[in-house]
Amino acid sequence: MIQETLTTKSLQFAIGDLQSCMDLRDPDALTLDYTQLMMGFLLFQAQPRTIAMIGLGGGSLAKYCHRNLPSTTITVIEINPHVLAMREVFCIPPDSDRFRVLMGDGAEYVRRPIPAPDVLMVDGYDVEGLPADLGSQRFYDDCYQWLERGGLMVANLHLSSKAYPQFVERIQRGFQGNVRVVPEQYGSNCIVFARKGGAHNWPTPHSLHRPPDFETFAWRDLQPALDHIRKVISQHSVDATTVGAAVSQTPAPP
Repeated sequence: MIQETLTTKSLQFAIGDLQSCMDLRDPDALTLDYTQLMMGFLLFQAQPRTIAMIGLGGGSLAKYCHRNLPSTTITVIEINPHVLAMREVFCIPPDSDRFRVLMGDGAEYVRRPIPAPDVLMVDGYDVEGLPADLGSQRFYDDCYQWLERGGLMVANLHLSSKAYPQFVERIQRGFQGNVRVVPEQYGSNCIVFARKGGAHNWPTPHSLHRPPDFETFAWRDLQPALDHIRKVISQHSVDATTVGAAVSQTPAPP
């Protein structure tokens, strides 16, 4: 369902179950904290040539990358035809030579013999949560096999899910331990960065200059999320239990 206020339009699978939110004053902006954290891939892949996304939702990440990474080719896979039907409602750009939205099964898509992206973003939730196929060991193994060496998977997980530790363990197993886990500062989402390549080759997330053509105001708004990622990675273990404990001890915002 779609909920609208004077300044926002949101996609919800059920009342109170927020999936995506669009600021009507700036439809391409990222309004949810977890989406800003998912853009943390820029700390490791500052200028990706290609991005694949599993899960369209309200298109927040797709629109943001389309606007701020004009040299990047973006492919989005969405399995729900009802979500696809709301494409224009959420101001998602039309298909072009560098942007396309395909209807399909993300778990099957990563098994196709097609060129691998530099970055794979996984945020494919439905009304019941994370579909089994997108949280299975086979899926994470397939993602690893599909990506080129040095390629990065960015997955959104919910700490409130009982299966959360299992999902992280599967990603760690699939990516040979080459994983970094970053929870939201005040929310229940957790972003997992998984890289194909030796663990000792993981790049250190240093401060990053604004990529060419990235809008100045958008880059400025992204800085708190990037700073949070650097802080968490430098202070906490990638172990799922440790990250969960760190989140539960985070004080609520004033």
